Amino acid sequence: MKKSGFHLVAFLFYFTFCSISLGQNIVLRQSNESGIYKTGEKARVTLFASDAVKDSLSIKIIKNYNDSQTTLQKIKFQGDTLVVFDETLSGPTTVIFDVRSGKEYASIGLIVDPEKYTPGTRYPKDLKRYWKAQRKELRALPMQVKSTPVYVDEKDFQCLDMEINCTSPKPVRGYFAKPTAAKPKSLPIVLYLHAAGVKGSWCRTETWSIMPYAKMGNGTLCFDLNAHGMLNGQPEEYYAGLEEGELKDYYLKGLESKEDIYYRGMYLRIMRTLDFLCSQPEWDGKRILVVGESQGGGQALAAAGLDDRVTAAVVTVPAMCDWGGSLVGRRGGWSQLFEQPYDKAKMLATLPYYDTAHLLRGCKATIVAEVGLIDFTCPSSSIYAAVNQSKGEKIFYPVPYRAHHVEQPSYQKIWEERVYAPKMEFMNNYLK
Repeated sequence: MKKSGFHLVAFLFYFTFCSISLGQNIVLRQSNESGIYKTGEKARVTLFASDAVKDSLSIKIIKNYNDSQTTLQKIKFQGDTLVVFDETLSGPTTVIFDVRSGKEYASIGLIVDPEKYTPGTRYPKDLKRYWKAQRKELRALPMQVKSTPVYVDEKDFQCLDMEINCTSPKPVRGYFAKPTAAKPKSLPIVLYLHAAGVKGSWCRTETWSIMPYAKMGNGTLCFDLNAHGMLNGQPEEYYAGLEEGELKDYYLKGLESKEDIYYRGMYLRIMRTLDFLCSQPEWDGKRILVVGESQGGGQALAAAGLDDRVTAAVVTVPAMCDWGGSLVGRRGGWSQLFEQPYDKAKMLATLPYYDTAHLLRGCKATIVAEVGLIDFTCPSSSIYAAVNQSKGEKIFYPVPYRAHHVEQPSYQKIWEERVYAPKMEFMNNYLK
């Protein structure tokens, strides 16, 4: 990997006793606060505790997200500091530290040589040919678009409830917003993609979630895409019924067949949406930004890998990365498909075609990726294994204290200032 293409955003968090005073009674600090190390570098992890910690401590050290490489010790803690780890590291590898005492806990993680991670499965030689055939079939279907205006409290914007036919089992559905007075070839595209689930507010298209992206820069052509082709704006009962019925455990459907796997429909709807957006006269013909968190981040990476018109992706703890990680001694990305009780040989003939660790091979888009170094849902190693395959600029935000969410309250403000704000700044500047 070229040095110029791999940027590491590192932060120094002056935290320790300040955090304790804010109410977190156990704090872990490491010698390199970024959580990123090189082979041969020593890592020291120190525990700090307030007088409020009276119980014994349970200290768990987890390597490579692997139970067989986990150590656990319980100690009676006396004093206010304790070195829990002091070793010279060799990578690529990950280490997570989890300390608990009663209801109190602290956790941080590190990763060694992240740029050396590669996919756990082989790249299918016919992957590009497979997706070229899928795209050809998709574009052979004449595009039929149904749109219904919906109200938004923005006088200079219009928003439409969209349905677009597709070769996937379900049509494209979502909301499409844009400035009403935009001139031809004046606007970038933003495709916003949703996290996993069916009925939660985070996984449904909403007018309130699309407008902030539509207003970025000087305005955008923004599509808030429903991952499942569900109807928009329905009663809660509609989504609850899908979650318990047709879409129950959707991510496990068809894992033994390239044609039946659920992700095929999901990815085809993304491709169809991008074709629609690129047909709009207001598109500037240059910029397409895809954005998403968790499953939405995985979809955004898939979009960047499947469509070379995509110029940038901003992803937060993305899923669908390196499912094959569990085959080589580490944890695979969500939804840990190779850990499911299906025919492994058939999955090996299917999943690599949909794994972003292979779809990103040769991708030239700029990728901005937030990585949680204690995230068991979308492990850091899986994200690096995928994004490393891209050939474009890479901007990583490794977050040592982040699980799949920012769960330790004392870090919330630091995360907002040092991670969330720069990502938003990137998008705003990119879309101006």
